[in-house]
Amino acid sequence: MGQYTPPLRDMHFVLHEMLDVETRLRMLPQHADIDIATIDAILEAGGQFCTEVLYPLNAVGDREGCVLHADGSVTTPSGFKEAYRQFAQAGWASLGADPAYGGQGLPHVIDSAFMEMLNSANQAWTMYTGLSHGAYNALQAFGTEEQKALYLPRLASGDWTGTMCLTEAHAGTDLGMLRTRAEAQADGSYAITGTKIFISAGEHDLSANIVHLVLARMPDAPSGTKGISMFIVPKFLPDGAGAPGARNAVRCGSLEHKMGIHGNATCVINLDGATGWMVGQPNKGLNAMFVMMNAARLGVGMQSLGLAEVAYQNSLAYAKERLQGRALTGPKHADKPADPIIEHPDVRRMLLTQKAYVEAARAFTYWAGLAIDFEHKHPDPQVRQDNADMVSLLTPVVKGFITDNGYESTTLAMQVLGGHGYIVESGLEQHVRDARINMIYEGTNTIQAMDLLGRKVLGDMGAKLMKFGREIEQLVAMHAANPAMQEFTSPLAALWGEVQTVTAEIGQKALANPDDAGAAAVPYLRLIGHLVFSFAWCFAVGVALRKLPADGSEGAPFYTAKLATARFYFARLYPETAALLRQVRAGSAPLMALSPEMF
Repeated sequence: MGQYTPPLRDMHFVLHEMLDVETRLRMLPQHADIDIATIDAILEAGGQFCTEVLYPLNAVGDREGCVLHADGSVTTPSGFKEAYRQFAQAGWASLGADPAYGGQGLPHVIDSAFMEMLNSANQAWTMYTGLSHGAYNALQAFGTEEQKALYLPRLASGDWTGTMCLTEAHAGTDLGMLRTRAEAQADGSYAITGTKIFISAGEHDLSANIVHLVLARMPDAPSGTKGISMFIVPKFLPDGAGAPGARNAVRCGSLEHKMGIHGNATCVINLDGATGWMVGQPNKGLNAMFVMMNAARLGVGMQSLGLAEVAYQNSLAYAKERLQGRALTGPKHADKPADPIIEHPDVRRMLLTQKAYVEAARAFTYWAGLAIDFEHKHPDPQVRQDNADMVSLLTPVVKGFITDNGYESTTLAMQVLGGHGYIVESGLEQHVRDARINMIYEGTNTIQAMDLLGRKVLGDMGAKLMKFGREIEQLVAMHAANPAMQEFTSPLAALWGEVQTVTAEIGQKALANPDDAGAAAVPYLRLIGHLVFSFAWCFAVGVALRKLPADGSEGAPFYTAKLATARFYFARLYPETAALLRQVRAGSAPLMALSPEMF
């Protein structure tokens, strides 16, 4: 079955030693009284819930899956409903929600750390809760006061859950092609008719009601994405007291049979004149939905971080115990018939790749979570805007780069176990299957790459990218007089220079041939991903060198491991950037030379 232990020491390192969240969060009026003890108590209790309640259900959910009944209802795997009841009753659902709607009002960065642990323990179960966060955010941003008063407290408490209903069989990323209809009714509501597919948590037995946020088109709407509106379509229509009342005409038509995340109900949702209410302005539905989509994309990055962490833990434990052959430099455990496989260089390569990707991803995502807190809560408008730009720029990197690396990490973890990793009992093959969807849903990683290069970088002539670049330049300058930092800051500075040069080149080439930007997008995203991870590792190393005890006393192994992992990253993973630069510069000709008939 495997094991999972919340990585609290490393989480504390990022939150307290790298980011100094207590000091920085106290700059925000809403968090003026936050303290380290509170943060650590939340994480410890959350980790206990994940370890004791959720992780044992992970294999159960994968094995049993969900069951669709004749009446359109869905039963989740054994234990899921009780775990959700405990989750909601303990107040975990309301962790980051506004106190005005019954939430605890805790910082987003703390919620992000909790989400990492939830996803390590059980990604499929966590998806039921994660989509509710997105629905809450969209309604808080665009709902009427009446809609907020009705829905937000119930979403915050976990009494009700949420979904987002975008995709149709003929319209995935190209939402302008969707056909779901919304017809105005005399009472101000709308009758929604259509079919949505791939709806995560679209039907289940965990909550009293499910709030679907549905994209649809009114009869007189403009064509394309400019004619899309968003509607609240609850499973049960709220009665006068706000309690679930009559069943709405929205039902699960079927469950998808998937490669992974079996414990989550991925539904075909049929709407047959279902009653809905518009959110925001007519034909402006994408504005509202993008609030939810961006939250979901950041959440998917956390899913892969969580899976990579738990897979790493299990492959590391196996590598320390599995005896196989002798170390090339001679026996390390002469009292045993063979040495543990962690003594072999290539096993260490696989373990260190996982470790380097996981620890950089944790630093990056928590840093982004703190930026979200500053974006929404800092009293200075310019600081809010700067952080909003940073989050906008890096959201596709969180989603794309971390999920690519998460899949590689889970695959490497399975490889460490060899044949045992391929067997169900180890749990590793489930992590591989679960991780694979993260590269696809909430916008494929190719879409993330095109969003990064086309919208976030070239769309504003590199203004957002330069803001991040100034963070890099400040970090490099801070350590300029420290010889011990040069082996880390020099490659970071060199990569930032290369990124500026190649970005300008792509911009010029794309003016003449837009296909050149399309051809460059995916390697460009990985290039920016390595830029961010190089920044994260330099940040971490600077802290580790400062904290490393000179006398080798308690704490030294932790910081020494940070330095060794950073050196591995720059020696063995960073060099991918050279190949990525060549790919970015290769242009579209090698891709577009063949006509479709010649394939």
